[in-house]
Amino acid sequence: MASEVEICNRALQKLGAKRITSLTEDSVNARACNVAYAVVRDAELRAHPWSFAILRAELAASSTAPAFGKQNAFPLPSDFLRLLSPDPEMNLNNLDWQIEGRNIVTNDTAPLQIRYVAKITDPNTMDPTFREALSARLALELCEELTQSNQKKSDARTDYTLAIREARRCGAIENIAAVPPKDEWETVRQ
Repeated sequence: MASEVEICNRALQKLGAKRITSLTEDSVNARACNVAYAVVRDAELRAHPWSFAILRAELAASSTAPAFGKQNAFPLPSDFLRLLSPDPEMNLNNLDWQIEGRNIVTNDTAPLQIRYVAKITDPNTMDPTFREALSARLALELCEELTQSNQKKSDARTDYTLAIREARRCGAIENIAAVPPKDEWETVRQ
């Protein structure tokens, strides 16, 4: 079973650093991992629409409408990280949605159907290639603090680039391509 400690230990292994048994243990490596793990995980989840992290929701309108402009506000789910098109084959460019604070403001009516990238905290639900990319990113983030080596940091950057490329390639195979928006040149002629 995958765990946060396993992901952190993989990052420490990439740096040639001593492994940990817990994120709360009293060691430099554990403290560094504890500070960086959640921030780096969420940044990596938000960076790409990972198929394991995509969820759907129907949002109810807020009882408080926006002060001006749009008619409705829809509070975002608590685990929201990134908005995706409601239909993978549709482009968001033709929606009037705007994210303001923790709300989507729009003239659309309730319920608002959304697809989004969620904050996934259980490593067992993460794709294995994502976990490897996450450990590579953690290694890159922790490298300066734990090794003070420019060469190791350069190696960690290369490792991260390769890991993220592989993870995205694997994820791209599972997803259909989004349809690009129609060009104005094409729509004017119709």
